[in-house]
Amino acid sequence: MPGFKSTISGAQTDGKKGHTDVQNGSRSILWIPVICAAATYALYSLSVNFPNHPSATNGTLTFPSSIEDLRALSSHLKLYKSEHFEYVFMLFCCAYTFKQTFAVPGSVFLNLLAGALFGTLYGFPLVSLLSAAGATFCFLLSHHFGKGLLVHYFPEKVQFFQDKVAENSDGLFFYLLFLRLFPMSPNWFMNMVAPIIGIPIHLFFLSVFIGLMPYNFICVRTGVMLSEITSLDDVFTVYTMLQLLILACVALLPGLIIKRLTQKQQHVRGKTD
Repeated sequence: MPGFKSTISGAQTDGKKGHTDVQNGSRSILWIPVICAAATYALYSLSVNFPNHPSATNGTLTFPSSIEDLRALSSHLKLYKSEHFEYVFMLFCCAYTFKQTFAVPGSVFLNLLAGALFGTLYGFPLVSLLSAAGATFCFLLSHHFGKGLLVHYFPEKVQFFQDKVAENSDGLFFYLLFLRLFPMSPNWFMNMVAPIIGIPIHLFFLSVFIGLMPYNFICVRTGVMLSEITSLDDVFTVYTMLQLLILACVALLPGLIIKRLTQKQQHVRGKTD
């Protein structure tokens, strides 16, 4: 399949070209901290310029890193939501997109926050869209600025994903869904490696949007009952993880069937030729 020709072998076999690619990658990757700094400044400005509220104390908002932090942030934002809904909504969207774009850990806390602030009906489609948009921005950053260095510093991981994608090229979308549904998949690395191994951006967006829906739904639904949560173990129970694993296997089935049918067709053509 033309889209999955190796992008690694040339860089490994031709030392001079590989060295040039890394130098070019090093120069281009300098744009990432510049973009990150600009986005950080914009998000910081948005958080410190919150509208005044008589019942709240203004201060710098930070990303929650524990259930306690999340409860405090949720209570703080709920005070503003009735009078400044648009501002709270914009701040949440910017913060969520920032996390996904720059692969900052802890999106589970923002998923829970979405449930606490907006409920399941609005929070679930919101985080599904934001997770896909943020992952796509990460995809674009990697495509334009991080390609050479990823291939240079993570050749084995890149080659592994490239081989797997090539093996499942006939049912690529279903394989991508499987990767997103599988609970242990490294989503942050898949976002960065996707443009290198030739995954089309439209398939990438759809696979993230649909593939993360079960995970997002579980988190948002649990966030509605934020006061009852004591730890993340209450969100990701053994039963929940088994559900995600079963969904991942179901998503993989159509791709395996398509692959099997394609192999049979090729075998029949080989015999007739």
